[in-house]
Amino acid sequence: MTIHFDRFRAALTVLAGHGHIKQRLIKAYEDHLGDIDEDELPIAMKQAFADLRQSMHQVTPLNGESPVCASVRKMSPEDASKCAADVVAIFGELSRLRDDVPAGLPRSDDDSPRVPPFLVKSS
Repeated sequence: MTIHFDRFRAALTVLAGHGHIKQRLIKAYEDHLGDIDEDELPIAMKQAFADLRQSMHQVTPLNGESPVCASVRKMSPEDASKCAADVVAIFGELSRLRDDVPAGLPRSDDDSPRVPPFLVKSS
């Protein structure tokens, strides 16, 4: 999940940059999100990402342009902004799930936290 978190964070950096929303959306999706398989994402965001992918591949490309460029070219600025907001929402869900994951500290057999020996204060 960390790699997807990092890829969505990189996409958000592009979306938050300068330039027209359509240009930023194309760059964010093609450079960071386009090759993510939604089956690799947590269940909570599979459908949202599948819907985003569908939006980004709606239009048949012309003269060597990518399906993403063709689809975004046909979007209104409001539609492009909605797709960008969808990226933000998916990133937010990834962030929430990432924060819910325990730190991975070692546990003893009785499932109580174990203090490493070097941290135990001797008397």
